[in-house]
Formats: sequence, C-alpha cells, structure tokens
Amino acid sequence: MLASRDGQVVGWAAVAPRSELPIARSRTIPVLDDLPVWSVWCIRVRPGHRGQGVSHALLEGATAYAYEQGAPAVEGYPVDNQGQRVDLTMAFVGTRALFEAHGFVVAAPTSSVSNGFPRVLVRHHPDGGGAG
Repeated sequence: MLASRDGQVVGWAAVAPRSELPIARSRTIPVLDDLPVWSVWCIRVRPGHRGQGVSHALLEGATAYAYEQGAPAVEGYPVDNQGQRVDLTMAFVGTRALFEAHGFVVAAPTSSVSNGFPRVLVRHHPDGGGAG
C-alpha cells in the first residue's frame, strides 16, 4: 500500500495474510486462533511528511484492502510506548495509539520488544469490533 503526495511516494504499509509471513512462525508473537487473519506489520513515512496523518491514511487503507480481499479480521503488532517517543528506525511496527485510533483493540500481550517497548497484538474486525 503506497501513499503519495504531489506525485511523490511519501509512505507505504505492508499488508498480507498472516499465514504468508514469517511472523506466523514467531516465538514471541502469539497466534490467537485459526482465523485466517491478515496482518499490517510495517508502516513507513518519509522524513518531511511525518506528523501529517500519512500513517493514519496508510493503516486505514491497508485495513480496507485486507477486507476487500476477504480477510475476516486484521491484526497488527505495534509497540505499547504509552506516549513516549519511539526511535524512528523502530517505529515501523506502529504504535498502540495509532492502531486504537482506527478501531483495533488489544487482543493479547506478546513477549516481543522493540526499542525497549513491549509489543502487543491488536485486532480489528469488519463489524468494528476488536478481539473476537
């Protein structure tokens, strides 16, 4: 998923069925159930375009795309930074606040850590509900 402004790519989000990703075999991020969920696992915004809603648009677009492709639910694995600053090189997984702003809810803790912050498993359902 790409975001562009004035003909220039300013960000991208990675979204695909979880079963096709290495994260499906992760020892630190749990598999909640056998639902064939899709995952949004990486969101990047170019310098000079941050803080302008690009990551929000990317997450919204990636989630919509997953549902258009038949996903029964969408997951993410953001850091739970509790409002603290996250190093930009490690912010690619997104923040809990970003995902929650789009209707995702925490479905499970993980044992994964990024930039010193714990990561959580968040889930979104097409009916607007979170964990199922």
